[in-house]
Amino acid sequence: MLPKYVFFVICLLIANGAIAQTGQLEIEAPWARATPGQAQNGAVYLTIVSPTTDRLTAASSPVAEKVELHTMSMEGGVMSMRPLTAIDIPAGQAVTLSPGGTHMMLLGLTQPLREGQSFPLTLSFDHAGPRQVTVVIEKAGAMGPGGQATGSLPMHMHH
Repeated sequence: MLPKYVFFVICLLIANGAIAQTGQLEIEAPWARATPGQAQNGAVYLTIVSPTTDRLTAASSPVAEKVELHTMSMEGGVMSMRPLTAIDIPAGQAVTLSPGGTHMMLLGLTQPLREGQSFPLTLSFDHAGPRQVTVVIEKAGAMGPGGQATGSLPMHMHH
């Protein structure tokens, strides 16, 4: 009886390994900052994890005329932003698009981005193909999803 049981466990382990190998690309916590009324541009941030090497090559959304992949860097004390043709997604490594780094620019907003609302965003990958996600709009100064703002800590009152 033991050999059959061992064989069954080995088959389960092999099956689980096969499932892990064919895992899908995941897009985690897509978010954007709220924009002032007349703003023409906004930005989207998120994290991408793929079990296989891939490339994010384009994005689009009905809330903007154009969505561009951008990177920000400091050169000689000057912040510069430039468009990217693609963002490489290494196998098994999280790639996070965040304020002050690589991000997506929403150019020519068709409406202001209001805190608490959301909008659809379609991402195009070389291998995974198009993926649609829902982007949650955080407050204007947010530094991350879930309303993380710069320098704001929860206050606790003690009596």
